[in-house]
Amino acid sequence: MADNLIEVENLFVRYGIFEILSDISFSVPAGDFLAVVGPNGSGKTTLIKALIGLVPIAGGSVRISPGNSIGYLPQKSTYADPRFPATVREVVASGLLVHRPFPRRMTPPDEIKVRDVISLLQIEELTEKRVGRLSGGQQQRVHLARAMVDDPSLLILDEPTGALDPKSRECFYSTLAHLNLKHGVTVIIVTHDSHSIGEYAGSILYLDRSMIYHGPMKDFDATPSSEHYFGRNHQHGESGCS
Repeated sequence: MADNLIEVENLFVRYGIFEILSDISFSVPAGDFLAVVGPNGSGKTTLIKALIGLVPIAGGSVRISPGNSIGYLPQKSTYADPRFPATVREVVASGLLVHRPFPRRMTPPDEIKVRDVISLLQIEELTEKRVGRLSGGQQQRVHLARAMVDDPSLLILDEPTGALDPKSRECFYSTLAHLNLKHGVTVIIVTHDSHSIGEYAGSILYLDRSMIYHGPMKDFDATPSSEHYFGRNHQHGESGCS
């Protein structure tokens, strides 16, 4: 059995007097592709933020195995203003520089890392373009490159495809699957995209303030929660990315 990269035990999160998450326990093995799903207001984003320490925990624990770096793609990360001056290369490079003390300077090994991740995500032709002038799908690939540039072993994404058209969404999922299967990156993704995510995720966590289900995607298909969330006689979509 693979070692668990994340262990969550009896997690509670409250905002004031309101309990947002109640008694959540699950583990994520290294190399997993986990989809976090549930209705609006179910606490999905709060769970992600609790995992990486962005919200305080009222009870329980979250443990991430030592030595694992995290790439995080938050909900709102697009640059809608076409006048935004940064190039794709500069945005990707900022993923290396953000945690460094001043003066934040790129080194030759940094430049190689930026070049390699841009190549990995197949956005070389965009390198010197202004990120604000790109399509939504292109921007999300750029942000994924920024999250990946420091070689994280764990990639956490919060609703990364909400603004994408169906083909861009499938291509984005396909890229995540490639990173997961070929590069060993553990992926946790919050999504409302019930139709397509089953083609890519190996396991699913269904959340509605408490944990309704956590386990293999194929087993979730047979549960009452699946019919409630995906609809009767649902079928996962097939990839439209070529």
